[in-house]
Amino acid sequence: MAMLVTAASAETTARDVEAVGRALGLQIQFFNVSTLREIDAAFATFARERPDALVVAGDPFFSGRRVQLVQLTAFHRLPATYALRDYSEAGGLMSYGPSIKDGFRQIGVYTGRILKGAKPADLPVVQPNKFELVINASTARMLGLNVPDKLLALADEVIE
Repeated sequence: MAMLVTAASAETTARDVEAVGRALGLQIQFFNVSTLREIDAAFATFARERPDALVVAGDPFFSGRRVQLVQLTAFHRLPATYALRDYSEAGGLMSYGPSIKDGFRQIGVYTGRILKGAKPADLPVVQPNKFELVINASTARMLGLNVPDKLLALADEVIE
């Protein structure tokens, strides 16, 4: 497997993902990218080495380039998973990550508390509590992949 990371997330992501990869018997190659040229270079490497799959780390740098990343994975016929549903909506194979809609709801709750007089320092730190699995069935067919019915049933959304 290949994984795209940025300098901001490389160290912690690599440590966590390598441990999981070892437990699953996967060999993971990390590509630390921070420019469009480095993205192109990573995909040139994918074209030569043909990894079985790609994981794109959740990072604002990648989010801003999601259309480019989805198009490159389609061009190289590379199954990829992403951290946000926006990628699947743009044609990416699948995504699993926190619900942005739920995050905005949490921001609204915090804003309401602050407007009612709560001190921000007194509010608890919250983490995402709703995660979404989105599968783009059209992309799966284009890649020649058969997504198991059990996985489709678990998905929060299947895009046709």
